[in-house]
Amino acid sequence: MDGLARTHLTDGLDALQRRYGGLSGAELLRPLVRDEFRGRIALVSSFGTEAAVLLAMAAEVDPGIPVIFLDTGKLFGETLRYRDTLIKRLGLTDVRTIEPDPAELKAADPEGLLWQSSPDACCHVRKTIPLDRALRGFDAWITGRKRFQASTRAALDAVEQDDDGRFKVNPLATWSRDRIQAEFDRRDLPRHPLEADGFLSIGCMPCTDRVAPGQDPRSGRWAGQDKTECGIHLSAVPRTVSFI
Repeated sequence: MDGLARTHLTDGLDALQRRYGGLSGAELLRPLVRDEFRGRIALVSSFGTEAAVLLAMAAEVDPGIPVIFLDTGKLFGETLRYRDTLIKRLGLTDVRTIEPDPAELKAADPEGLLWQSSPDACCHVRKTIPLDRALRGFDAWITGRKRFQASTRAALDAVEQDDDGRFKVNPLATWSRDRIQAEFDRRDLPRHPLEADGFLSIGCMPCTDRVAPGQDPRSGRWAGQDKTECGIHLSAVPRTVSFI
């Protein structure tokens, strides 16, 4: 049975926000992972520059929590190696590398250059649709989004609910960049190898650039375009999508 068919087992959004809205970090993760959504929650991680903090907290709560990693086929090699480093370092036992469907990818992006002509469509076939499939069977998922990252994220709540009814948990929503960095130091976590070269928010290689001092940490994503999000946090995608 799909997890969303069992939402009667879980309180609604208002109740969850009243109970946990004032919590963050591991204090928020612990009751949601172990109690509210036990066995029905996954963590989605890009294994980017700030990902290690949330992954470390999740590993402490439950090292077997499903971690979904979207390999678009356009990622930096440094990100893939960083993923492997963190898996070993943190003892994560259920990291699922999810790739686009080959047939859909061939139909939508046969030359591999869709990111140039239609970055939204590229993100859709390489990230949004694969994630939607990977999350089936889960009632909730955990993200690493923070309010300070961009104006589009300035009002993030600790717990949200998508249009499809699935809950979204943001343990670091209210954390500042300084607090994130302090947690890196406290835990002695390894840094993403591209961070020292000015990459503060890292996605696919063709659409990621360095960030100038003082700029929005996500300004290097789709630089020079109106696009600010890949789409996985905007709304649920249709269950059936065909490119053929």
